[in-house]
Amino acid sequence: MKMNRNIYFIAAAIALASCTGMNIQDTVAEGSLTLNLEIDGTTKAAMTSEELLSSSNVKIYKGDFSGLVRSYKYSTAPEVIYLPADSYRVDVEAGELSSQSPSIASWEQKSYKGSAKFTITAGTNQSVQVAANVVNAITKVTFDASIAENFGGNCSFTIGVDEADASKQLVYDSGKSGKEGYFIVPDVEPQLFWSFSGTLTKDGSSVTKSGKFGNIEKGRLYKLSPKFTIKEGDLDFELSVDYDTEVFSDIIIFEPVSTGLLKSNTMEIWAGHATVHATVDEAEFNDPDKIKFAFTQDGSTWTTVNSTRISEGSYEAVLKNLAGGTQYTYKLVIDGEDIGDSLTLTTDSAPQLPNCGFETTSNCESAKYISFFDSSLSDMQLKVKYWDSGSSASTSVGASGAICYSSTDVPPGTGSTKSALLQSKYVVVKFAAGNLFTGEFAELVGTEGGKVNFGRPFTGRPTAVRFWYKYISGKIDNDSSNTPSDGKKGNWDQCSIKVMLGTWKGGSKGYHGSTSCPLQVNTTDPSTFWDYPNLPETIAYTDFYKAANEAATDWTQVTLPLDYKNLNVIPTHIVVSCAASRYGDYFAGCSTSQLYLDDFELIYE
Repeated sequence: MKMNRNIYFIAAAIALASCTGMNIQDTVAEGSLTLNLEIDGTTKAAMTSEELLSSSNVKIYKGDFSGLVRSYKYSTAPEVIYLPADSYRVDVEAGELSSQSPSIASWEQKSYKGSAKFTITAGTNQSVQVAANVVNAITKVTFDASIAENFGGNCSFTIGVDEADASKQLVYDSGKSGKEGYFIVPDVEPQLFWSFSGTLTKDGSSVTKSGKFGNIEKGRLYKLSPKFTIKEGDLDFELSVDYDTEVFSDIIIFEPVSTGLLKSNTMEIWAGHATVHATVDEAEFNDPDKIKFAFTQDGSTWTTVNSTRISEGSYEAVLKNLAGGTQYTYKLVIDGEDIGDSLTLTTDSAPQLPNCGFETTSNCESAKYISFFDSSLSDMQLKVKYWDSGSSASTSVGASGAICYSSTDVPPGTGSTKSALLQSKYVVVKFAAGNLFTGEFAELVGTEGGKVNFGRPFTGRPTAVRFWYKYISGKIDNDSSNTPSDGKKGNWDQCSIKVMLGTWKGGSKGYHGSTSCPLQVNTTDPSTFWDYPNLPETIAYTDFYKAANEAATDWTQVTLPLDYKNLNVIPTHIVVSCAASRYGDYFAGCSTSQLYLDDFELIYE
């Protein structure tokens, strides 16, 4: 289709008069431009020729790219447009691309775009033709007859320029076979993502496959022809890319459902357990109780695990009691016989927190308080600070203000020689809760409070945390106006231990902390008292609170399972935050509370 309409651009005469009374006129003679707009398409579009033309966008820019000069809908553009003599560029957009909110994927409407440079010269007429060509990637999926024979109508082929966003995809079924689809492709690394899914009529088994291909060009037609053929047990899927005089073929071979192991997703493999999968031809093996998995570390001793039937032909099992950072071999066993090839997996590492027994202490930061690292050591895990407390702030008035100590009171039978003692107290003008945490004390905020950066780099995925504690306390004798009701005077003080994993980021655009310690709490600003378990970047969380009248006054071991709310992300940081007074951020608690802690252990099950 070809549409033509003329728009004239005229160089305006510019008159300048001086403010001195002299008549000085510098005249630029008129010039004009005839613009011929041609929209050329090879297939029928949803809009008529006149609709495409009238709804198109016309934008005129300075030739030196210094800015937009004019912008019109073609149908409303004036017949005469005044422009100074200069060089310009005109851009035209038509079809779906010219709509206010263009659809990235469309069955009906193509998009067109064209551009041309021109110059307005005094006293002359310039004729410029702009050809607006198709800028879509065009797909045409035609199902081979073998698809209907094997799947009937129970199949679909999805294709789009975004793998996850359905609004940028089109779904072909048997009714749309052979139909063209139009995509507005991104300017950077354009790709087409495809997926095929269907249910075989012969046995009800599922076939789901996906892929992608890049270097997508605007204005090209991509012909795709799904074909189902069995060749030595393989399903052939032929994908043809056909445009102009060039033909490219990419043969993608994928296997139909058969009996054997499937590789596990990376996120299914933890340090202490792993989920493994298999597909089973239930026409051949029809007793689910005889379908099992077995695994080994040394190749000689095998552990057999019962399977769970997830759906028709799909089975899985959880291999437990694995060691971190270890390779295992596993296999499918049906009715006592090994079926198919075995596979291997390597478990995640199982890191522990540095100095988690608080055995390493020093005065390397100050003679006024204890630090739980020693910069004179060669062991990097012990010579660099990982744990910190508020003692560096509270001892600004002297060593008596320390709120975290090293103690020789230790859990019996553990072999430990030191523990951490968190002591709440009233320090000169403010109540200070005894505390210990992974992170760093950032700075004092006048005499009113301080800033603490919580968290340390960590990429493990423990399933629980275990520690020893004892708590000696009483009723709250300090509070503030904004303290929660159970933290007011007269209530029993509570100890608090929180452990969380996440991908939080510090800095002004994150949670204000540092790169290594991202979560900052400012005790003078309650808006920074983060709702940790509900932060979007929190992956796993657990907490422990005990009121003074309920807590153990003798050493007691506690194991807390970590609650994972996201199983598909590896953490970047861990926070362990311990306080002898739960509401210490609000300057509330009992001034004699003592919380003893020892032997923090991360459990990987």
